[in-house]
Amino acid sequence: MASVKKKPAKKKTVKKAVAKKSAAKKAATKKMPAKKAAAKKAAPKKTVVRKPAAKKPAAKKPVPKKAAPKVQKPAAPKTPPGIPEKLRDAALKTLDERQAEDIVTVSLAGRSSVADYMIIASGRAGRQIAAIADHLRDAFLKNGASSIRVEGKSEANWVLVDAGDVIVHLFRPEVRSYYDLDAIWAKSRK
Repeated sequence: MASVKKKPAKKKTVKKAVAKKSAAKKAATKKMPAKKAAAKKAAPKKTVVRKPAAKKPAAKKPVPKKAAPKVQKPAAPKTPPGIPEKLRDAALKTLDERQAEDIVTVSLAGRSSVADYMIIASGRAGRQIAAIADHLRDAFLKNGASSIRVEGKSEANWVLVDAGDVIVHLFRPEVRSYYDLDAIWAKSRK
């Protein structure tokens, strides 16, 4: 019987220890909210400003592959027969009158859609080349060319006079030998 009495004594001590721990926890939890409340009252309120989220660019949707409708290019204005030859003859006459040197005529008919004729010539100086370009422009206007573009006249090293059907390249001799258009078009003839 003695052994029975000892067991209940041990249980009481365990119960007392558990009771002390739970009382300590309750006291701790009661103290925490009071501390937090005091801290909240003392600290000023912070205002939080949220920036709007950056917008991501919309993902491109894949375009379904369909046969695109063919866009018809506007037809190039048709020149009356004989106009390219008339412009070529006027250009050759002007180049001869203005003492251009090494005149070469290249027929582009059937080989290029850019023009029917290309003329390459040289001048002795930049002033002569600029003057020849002005005279060519006037000759083309007299012979029925509607829009004439002159490029490179300010430097006068290489001047391009474009009358549509006839293109004239005017070079200073050293610039002409550097670009060597004569050889390029001679190779393409073969």
